[in-house]
Order: sequence, then structure tokens, then C-alpha cells
Amino acid sequence: MPTLKTSRSETAAGLAQLEGYLAAQTYRKGARVEAEAFAERLPWLTTAQHEDVVRIYTENRMALTRRVLEGVVERCSELRGEYTARYEQLRRRLFCHLTLIALAVLALGVPVQYLALR
Repeated sequence: MPTLKTSRSETAAGLAQLEGYLAAQTYRKGARVEAEAFAERLPWLTTAQHEDVVRIYTENRMALTRRVLEGVVERCSELRGEYTARYEQLRRRLFCHLTLIALAVLALGVPVQYLALR
């Protein structure tokens, strides 16, 4: 009998993919409900025209959502890069300051017990 071995990261990736699929299906259903409501406001449409309007409206809504989400993902990536660069800069500056303080303490010969916070 074969055993299933998956890592935590594979499991997390699978769950994220499932979550994304379910969210997309929920959004598609909402878009279709909106499309139906829109098409109902056009009572002169034939059945085929009504179905076309619903289909096109739903497709357009899903395409718009995809573009917006891709823009959000791109911006998140940009922000992650900016924040990472800023964090690294601050970390280097802090290290330099701490090094200077340590060197000053050593140069002045201040006993360690005077450095304790009171």
C-alpha cells in the first residue's frame, strides 16, 4: 500500500490553491447574480440575448477582478521589496550605532556594572 508523504509547505500550498478556487467560484456566482439582475432590467431581450448579456457581463466582471487582483499582487511585491530594503538599511545603521557605543565604552574603560539599566 503506497504511503502519502507531503510536506507542510505542500499541504499549505494545496490548501491555498483550494481556498483560491473556492473564492473564485463564490465571486463568479456573485458576478452571475449581478449579471442576472442587470439583464432582468432589460425586459425586451429575447432568451438568447438575455443569456448573452449575462455571460458577457459575468466574463467582463471576472476579467476586471483579475486585473485588479494582479495589480494588488504587483503592488504587494513592490512594497515587500521597499520594506525589505528599508529594514536592511535600519538594521545596518543600528549595528553601526551599537558598534560605536561598544567601542566608546571599551575606549573609556567604563566598568560593565555601570552599564546595567537601573
